[in-house]
This record gives sequence, C-alpha cells and structure tokens, in this order.
Amino acid sequence: MINILYIHGFNSSPLSMKAELTRKFFAKNHPEINFHCPQLVSSPNAAIKQLEDIIALEPNATWLLMGSSLGGYFSTYLAEKYQTKAVLINPAVKPFELMNDYLGEQVNPYTQKRYQVKELHIAELKALEQENISKNNYLVMVQTGDEVLDYQQAVEKYRHCQLAVEQGGDHSFINYENTLPNIALFFNLPLISA
Repeated sequence: MINILYIHGFNSSPLSMKAELTRKFFAKNHPEINFHCPQLVSSPNAAIKQLEDIIALEPNATWLLMGSSLGGYFSTYLAEKYQTKAVLINPAVKPFELMNDYLGEQVNPYTQKRYQVKELHIAELKALEQENISKNNYLVMVQTGDEVLDYQQAVEKYRHCQLAVEQGGDHSFINYENTLPNIALFFNLPLISA
C-alpha cells in the first residue's frame, strides 16, 4: 500500500490550491494511492506528533511525503526519521529565523481560526532542523521569484539532491500543476497512458 502525506505550509490548509491540485491529480492518475492532507495544528511539536500519528496508523505502508513552504521543513524532518522520499515545493529552510515577524495572534485565512505564535514555537522549529540529509530522498522545486523565502537557501541546502530551479514564479509556485507528472515519476509511480 502506498500513501502520500501532503504537508501544507504556515497559515495554509488542505484547501490550498497546491493541496487540491495534488489531491485531484493522484485521485485521477493513481486512484490506488491513499492521499492524506491534514489541517495542521499551530505548534510545531504538536504538528509533528499529528503527522507521526497518521504514519503510525499504517506502519507497514510505503509513505511518500510532499511539503510546501513550512511543510517542506516538516517533510525533511520526517523523511530523515522514516528514510522515505519527499518532494519539497518552495521549502522553508530556516523558518525559525523568520518567525519573530509572526509572533502574536495570527488568523488562518482558510479556516478563520485564531491562534498564537509563541517564542516557544521558534525553539521547537529550531530543534527540528536536519543538518545532514539523505540526498537521494529529495526532489526540491523552487522558483526564483519566491517573495516569502530566499530560494537560494534551499538550493544550497539541497544542492546534492534532485533540484528543479525555475526562473520567476512566486511563493505559491506558478504553474504547479505542470510539475505533478514529474513528481509521480520521482515517486516511481507508473505513468498512466492518456
């Protein structure tokens, strides 16, 4: 059994455009795959536990990870823990350096839920950092026009991995749907004939 765990970014949701496009692509082309995309809780430690609990429900399955932005950071942690493949889309590399700008109350634009970003969350993020990564486990996709994150951090950290650098674009990853067939190939999923 193959499961895909899609991990959304900061202040995002399973209703985000990329999550929805991914869900629809795999439902159409690989209906045998179970697609999971939970609404993450706001604490990094609690979010990791939430994701690990999902994986623990089917410990003998093959789990494939996808993560966007902060979800890419979480995916890296989980890919190293479980030694599995991960696709990272405009991933956050050092989110703990950016969170000072978001301390205090936040409102998730998808769920309208209010929550607090605390100093403790910065420390939790720092503790999840993976210094050494298994280079064969990652497909990393960045766009140079990302207005939220410095794409060069991802290029540097994942330089020995499979890396796709697209000129222009933005943090949402313009024309993301065009990358989905390559993602399926990276996961060694068979091509479905048209």
